[in-house]
Amino acid sequence: MAAPELISPRSSRVAAARRLAKRNFRGKERLFLAEGPQAVREAAGHVSGGVPTLTELFATPEAAERYADIIGAARDAGARIHLADETVIADISTTVTPQGLVGVCRFLDSPFDDIVGARPRLVAVLAHVRDPGNAGTVLRCADAAGADAVVLTDASVDLYNPKAVRASVGSHFHLPVAVGVPVDQAVRALKGAGVRVLAADGAGEDDLDDELDAGTMGGPTAWIFGNEAWGLPEETRALADAVVRVPIHGKAESLNLATAAAVCLYASARAQRAGGAR
Repeated sequence: MAAPELISPRSSRVAAARRLAKRNFRGKERLFLAEGPQAVREAAGHVSGGVPTLTELFATPEAAERYADIIGAARDAGARIHLADETVIADISTTVTPQGLVGVCRFLDSPFDDIVGARPRLVAVLAHVRDPGNAGTVLRCADAAGADAVVLTDASVDLYNPKAVRASVGSHFHLPVAVGVPVDQAVRALKGAGVRVLAADGAGEDDLDDELDAGTMGGPTAWIFGNEAWGLPEETRALADAVVRVPIHGKAESLNLATAAAVCLYASARAQRAGGAR
C-alpha cells in the first residue's frame, strides 16, 4: 500500500480536527482527540458495537516510522492515515510538546442502564467534578483498581476534554463510562442493583479503616467523589448508605480528589478479592 502524502495545513481535515479542541464541536460531531502513542495505540485496538473507535490518525513522518506498529494497527482498523509536518500536529494538538501522533476517535460513553444491568461490583461516581485532569486521573485509578464502570453526573466536566483524555492515559478505552446522569438517579439505580453506595468525604462519620476492619466492604460498592473545592453537598451525602473519610495519620490537612479516589477504590478492590463481606 502506498504511503500517504503529507497533508496540507489548509486541508479541511486539519481544520475539522482542530475544532475538536472545543466542547461544542466535540458534542456536535461526537468525536474527540487522543494524543500520544499510548492513547492512540489503545484507540486503534478499540471497537464499540462492532465499529472501530479510531477514525483518523495524523502523524509526523518521524512518528510514523518510530511507531510503525501503531500506524499498522490504525490502518487495519480502517482509520484514514495522514502524514503531517510538526506545525500541523502542533496546530491540532492541545499539548505544549506534541508527540507526533493525534487520533480522531468516536465517542465512547455507554448507556447508564447498560452499566447497571451488568450488575457491577465496583463503580466510581464523579459528582460535580470540574477539573478535567482530576476526572481523567480518577478514571485511570478506577481502571487500575479493576472497577467495572465510571459514572460522571450531569454537573461534571466533559469526559472528552483533552486534559481528561491525557490524564486517563488510555483508560478511556478500557471500561464503560456513562455521562450526564443526575446523581440522585445514579444512586437510586445502583442501590436497586444491590450496590452499596459510599460517599467519600474528609468529614465523613465513618472511617475507611474501620469499614475494612468490620468486613463491610466486600460486596458490590459504588464510591461517590465530589467537587475538588467544596466536596459533596449535604443532599448528595444524604443519598449514600455511609459517608466515609480516608484517615489522615500524619500532619497533612487533606488528600486531593484523585489520591483519595485511588485509596478508596483500592480498599474496595482488596476487600472484594479477599472474599466478600463477612
